[in-house]
Amino acid sequence: MVQNLEREVADHYGASGLLERILSGLREQGVDTEALKPEDLAPVDEFHVGGRAATVHAVAPLGLSEDDHVLDMGCGIGGATRYIASEFGCRVTGIDLTPDYIETARALAGLTGLDDRVSYEVASATDLPFETDSFDAAVTIHVAMNIPERARLYAETARVLKPGKLFCVYDVMGSDDDPFAYPVPWADTAATSHLTSVQEMRDLLAAAGFAIEHEEDRHRFALDFFRERLAAAKDGPPPLGLHIVMGEKARPKFENILANIERGCVSPVVMIARLAD
Repeated sequence: MVQNLEREVADHYGASGLLERILSGLREQGVDTEALKPEDLAPVDEFHVGGRAATVHAVAPLGLSEDDHVLDMGCGIGGATRYIASEFGCRVTGIDLTPDYIETARALAGLTGLDDRVSYEVASATDLPFETDSFDAAVTIHVAMNIPERARLYAETARVLKPGKLFCVYDVMGSDDDPFAYPVPWADTAATSHLTSVQEMRDLLAAAGFAIEHEEDRHRFALDFFRERLAAAKDGPPPLGLHIVMGEKARPKFENILANIERGCVSPVVMIARLAD
């Protein structure tokens, strides 16, 4: 059951030829792909509500330094991992279910000169291939919406995180019951959408040994983000953007998530939680 669901999720996000499409978009914008910087990739490699600005905001409370080793669960093509490594100088390990994403993440790490600080593995967030007490911080950005086994996800996070360290959660929370509109960026149908409410998240994190130190609903930020993106793309998508990752359904997915946020079905929420000593 779990393996079948994970296969469906990987298939949902899979995108062969992704690297070449990204490089083509960069060249069309006049970017020198032989001297690529992490910020050049920001329009395409931050596959979540708010993009790079949201990543910067979410991870700031972690207080990262160059001595830290950070785990990013559900890293996609590695946008957040490369931002964290370049901004704070620390090591970052990213995992994702989608082989195409991991392959692309590794290539982009090399092209941006960060492959000495970032590494990637195809792996499940509910069965992490790491030793206990391996990481100084953990991050999950718009990943848990595809995971029904939340208790197992957070128990695994607690296992690999060192005692007393911080966990950053930035996820869409709410209910995917009717009148929820599909497709959305993380799921084409309800079969692979597994949302939880804010209170359920609080309870799950507490059960795994975490104490929430900061909680923020980014509802208004999300509305502004999607309205601006849809308005900017009314005459067609730019050369470089999330449509490269999301495919031809990018616009209806953006329209549906905006409608769901406007109706109050869902909202992106940041939680910073500390693991017990």
